[in-house]
Amino acid sequence: MALVLRSQKSCTVNPLKMSQPIGGALAFLGIDRCMPMLHGSQGCTAFGLVLFQRHFNEGIPMQTTAMSEVATVMGGLDNIGSAILNIQQRTQPALIGICSTGVTETKGDDVDGYLKNFRAQHPELDSLALVYVSTPDFRGAFQDGWSSACASMVGTLVQGDAWTGAGSRRINVLAGSHLTPADLDEIRDMCAAFGLGATVFPDISGSLDGHVPEEFTPNSLGGTPLEAIAGMGGAELTIALGEQMRPAADALARKTGQAYVLFDRVLGLEATDQLLDCLSRVSGRPVPAKYRRQRSQLVDAMLDAHFFFGGKKIAVGAEPDLLWELGNWVHEMGAVLQTAITTTDSPLLSRIPCAEVLLGDLEDLESGSANCDLLLTHSHGRQASGRLGIPLHRIGIPIFDRLGAAHRGILGYRGAMGLTFDIANLLAGSETENTPASWPLPAESPDACAPAALAE
Repeated sequence: MALVLRSQKSCTVNPLKMSQPIGGALAFLGIDRCMPMLHGSQGCTAFGLVLFQRHFNEGIPMQTTAMSEVATVMGGLDNIGSAILNIQQRTQPALIGICSTGVTETKGDDVDGYLKNFRAQHPELDSLALVYVSTPDFRGAFQDGWSSACASMVGTLVQGDAWTGAGSRRINVLAGSHLTPADLDEIRDMCAAFGLGATVFPDISGSLDGHVPEEFTPNSLGGTPLEAIAGMGGAELTIALGEQMRPAADALARKTGQAYVLFDRVLGLEATDQLLDCLSRVSGRPVPAKYRRQRSQLVDAMLDAHFFFGGKKIAVGAEPDLLWELGNWVHEMGAVLQTAITTTDSPLLSRIPCAEVLLGDLEDLESGSANCDLLLTHSHGRQASGRLGIPLHRIGIPIFDRLGAAHRGILGYRGAMGLTFDIANLLAGSETENTPASWPLPAESPDACAPAALAE
């Protein structure tokens, strides 16, 4: 059992966490033809816009209610109505997802009440879906915003009718913010291999996977269709990936009676075994041969790599669900999780295989990593890596100094194998860098391989 501590510093130095509104906005970006909107100042939205553009290297649709100083003090509800009308006129989205910010939360705007009155005054917008989620950036962190947005969308958009999309047998997959577009493609392929159609929600693999659309769209250019979300209650089972998706799964269960299974891990041999076993039970089909071979390949990769992992000290800074994934995987590979830093509370933290988990920042990660062999965190950990002289594997959001972050995943046997090789190569490289090209032999010890030694 890990001891969960909270940093007692007077200020955050080199922040690890990102705010709730940014997490909520990313969840909305996983819905087809959606326009996320932050109810706050222009700077709040600009920050998230730049962060996502640098991470995904894609154009990001995002709007703001552009709260001014006067509107903040006097109340900015009218800004919401004006923004909705402007967005509808210019981009005609299927959904506008509204995230609050610290500015409007401090003022205490009754957005839910305002939206009811707005709906009554504008019946011409009945076909436009509106979802509001409270995401104050002075509380919680990135995955909390994602979780709250998903629960709000389920409560607002899910209906009783089943979706008649492609595939006769369907399941729901509620995906956490720690999963990449590549991970979502992998889980969709897994479901298809068992003859199951999957409604992945939210599905950033459709909107932020780096494809070039045939024509320009000002809204999100893919993701979960609204009709698929409306019909989620008709699925055979809901699979939630990540503890952060429990509120959304509970909301779906309350609304539709839909049973769900939650997997708090998707990385590693045992986690993938359990996921495939669940799909096999639901479909009534055996695990396909290709996954049996992939499993064998992962086992071989773990055998090859364990020499580099054994006893190594590793430091991880990540959101709780990603920290849980990486911490357990590091432990299973024979390394030591020396330092664990995270951003927000989670029931998983006390179960992470290390002595302490600290809710802190990247300064805490750096100070706790002085004797470590590897850092695992996002791109903002590069300065600590350079100062400490230890390698950094970039994982999570944001990754802005490397290409292809959206196409790297951890889910499934292939995801675990790729991560295993990446980390083993880093650890092997650090050993090589610290070892001279040719060791000087002690004067009293003859070279056993020299011809003279052999002749004697």
